Order: sequence, then C-alpha cells, then structure tokens
Amino acid sequence: MTSRILALSIAALAAGCASYDGRGLVPGSSTDADVERTMGRPAEKLASADGGSTWFYPHGPMGRDTYAARIGPDGKLQAIDQRLIEANFSKLIAGTTTAKEVREIFGPPNRAFRNDRLQREIWEYNYYNAIQIPFILYVQTSADSIVREVVTIRDPSQDIPGGFN
Repeated sequence: MTSRILALSIAALAAGCASYDGRGLVPGSSTDADVERTMGRPAEKLASADGGSTWFYPHGPMGRDTYAARIGPDGKLQAIDQRLIEANFSKLIAGTTTAKEVREIFGPPNRAFRNDRLQREIWEYNYYNAIQIPFILYVQTSADSIVREVVTIRDPSQDIPGGFN
C-alpha cells in the first residue's frame, strides 16, 4: 500500500512539474485551451499587434523565471520561452524603452513600488544569472512611462549570514 501511495505521489509531482514550463505543448498544434489546461491561468495576457496575445506565467514572488506563451490570432500556440534571461536585458534602453515594452518582454514584475523622491515607478524581477546565481533586476520608469534606469544586483536575501569564513 505504501509503495502505491509513493508511486501516486511521484506521478502527481511529475505532472505538476510538466506544466511548469509548458513541457508537452507543441507550437503550431497546441491550442490556447491546451496551454491553459497544461500551464494554468496566466498571471497576465497582453494583446499583440497581429491579433494574437502573450500569456505570462511568472513563478514568483520567490520564483526566478517567467514563461511566456505566445498565442497566434488563430488560437494556436506559437512558442513558449523563459523571459527572465540576461539576453533580454539588452532590449532595455534607458531613455527609449517604454514601460509597455518592458511588460511585453518580461510580463508582470515580482514586486512594484514607487520612489517618491525620484518620482519613479520601480519594477522588481527576480532571476538567475547564467551560472544560476540569484539576482534581482530593477527597472525604473518616470511619470512619462519611459525607462530611466536598469539595475541588476546579486540578491542579498540569498547571502549566507556571516559569510563563508
């Protein structure tokens, strides 16, 4: 009996992991209903100029990735990709990129807050760098919804108290 419960628990855990990144979905074949059935309800859906949409699946607040499922105007999955990667950070250009464009790239932030002194809205995204060290990306926008500053720092909440000595 215990081995049966263990087997069922492992199967349930594996099924939960399979939906985490959309594994099993097939671009060009899977439908928007398949995406929602597999990955769950998206945290945010943004309409695309072509009539499709991008569905965001952040795994926060402590999770460090956000998957985006691009759905075509025909309701078919076009692609799924992890958005919180350093290669996407180069798309953020201070003085040029808009808050809307940031949202289209990364989806909803883990946390948003306002700095009244600087008169800026700040969006925080947790991510892992290329060698799996936890970092935080801060994107600051001004009242005109233009990115003014992009800052990345190693996540201090992951530091070991007292260091490695």
